[in-house]
Amino acid sequence: MKNENDEERIIISRVSEYRKTDSPENEPIPVTSVNRWIVYLTLIPVVIVMAVLGAFFFAAFLAIFAIAAVVFALRLWWLRRKFRDRMHTTEEGDFVVIEDAEIIETEVEPEERKTSKRKK
Repeated sequence: MKNENDEERIIISRVSEYRKTDSPENEPIPVTSVNRWIVYLTLIPVVIVMAVLGAFFFAAFLAIFAIAAVVFALRLWWLRRKFRDRMHTTEEGDFVVIEDAEIIETEVEPEERKTSKRKK
């Protein structure tokens, strides 16, 4: 009786045997120290350019954010100033404050009484 694990072992062993053969495709490329220095020398300018671009875009977005904050603050200041001016004009408007007032009670006569009194 074959087990599923036996089939997996056979497949894995065949793959590993295939890579062990002496075919030129499977051989690793030797890396010399000269090649490594060439890679480092090409990566250094790329990293410097990326850092400069990152700093530039950070400064640009920071400036846009600062301008937006100033515009928002000016708008808020303008609205508060208008509200304060409007409050002062209503307090000092064209009206008179009555401190003492007498309440005069009057009785309104119905229309029938007025006409009957006039006829007499």
